[in-house]
Amino acid sequence: MDGDTLYSIGDLARRTGLTVKTVRFYSDAGIVPPTRRSPAGYRLYDRAAAARLDLVRTLRDLGLDLPTIRRVVSREASLPEVAAAHAEALSAQIRTLRLRRAVLTVVAGRGSTPKEMELMHELAKLSEAERHHLIGDFLAAVFGDLEGDPGFAGVMTSLTPELPDDPSPEQVEAWVDLASLSREPGFRASMRRMVETHAADRRPAGPRHPNDRHPNDPHSADRTGDTAGVRTGGGAGGLGGGPVLRPGPAAVARDLAAPALAAGVDPAAAEAGPYVAALLTACGEDRAELAARLEAAGDPRWDRYVRLLAVINGWPPPEPLAPALTWFTQALRAH
Repeated sequence: MDGDTLYSIGDLARRTGLTVKTVRFYSDAGIVPPTRRSPAGYRLYDRAAAARLDLVRTLRDLGLDLPTIRRVVSREASLPEVAAAHAEALSAQIRTLRLRRAVLTVVAGRGSTPKEMELMHELAKLSEAERHHLIGDFLAAVFGDLEGDPGFAGVMTSLTPELPDDPSPEQVEAWVDLASLSREPGFRASMRRMVETHAADRRPAGPRHPNDRHPNDPHSADRTGDTAGVRTGGGAGGLGGGPVLRPGPAAVARDLAAPALAAGVDPAAAEAGPYVAALLTACGEDRAELAARLEAAGDPRWDRYVRLLAVINGWPPPEPLAPALTWFTQALRAH
């Protein structure tokens, strides 16, 4: 283009690929005003106005609104600042769209009812802060006055789901199920009783039990929230001083029952006797009391929670507690 050449609306429309109506709209709005008018009153535009129109078209293609575009072309806001803010907004929109896609994928796979879909959508679209608030409320109900206890800090952290920015349909489905489960009063009460029971298992700081695992160890069962056999260290490090919890009866039962379950030992059979004796020795508790504790800790909803947690956080599938606890509960009552 010649810098001295003036162009009509029709010329600009042909040059940019926009319609005459669109160019006139931008001109009337003052975003791309005419350089001057012809003796007959027609609008004329110079090369700078044409370049300005190119910028406006590009910004509109990128999704910017007209007030923002006006601020850019009038130099009230710098282009890099506007681009950064718009990119951030687009990122949020993309995350929202990904969640919606995941929800719809789950709804299609489940054959959900409209009510189930509505609940799923409401839970899936929660912000990160809202998700943390929901789970924080659950953990506060479970841990209560123990919430500020350093001995439980690692356990509470390990029980917190972290839904990624680009979750898979499986992770969205797991989050919806976990969020629903965490709001069940019965499950909260069951978990509270479990935590209160194991709070009594404290012992002074000292050498760690061979079976103790650090709660932040990704290969530890505690990483998936083994609160039924809570073992956690005090303070940030967790490996040094401060109170720790000895392996709870559920954790001991899980480890001792493994070979019995693998061998298919009937809990009522004589072969189960040595396993029962080993558990009673390790836990030092009354048989009936221990059976009651294991039965309470064997709530299948707990296994479900940690399984869903592992899916959301991308952890390896946890070893379920319920089979071992059920086996030992039956064995303790049979011998």
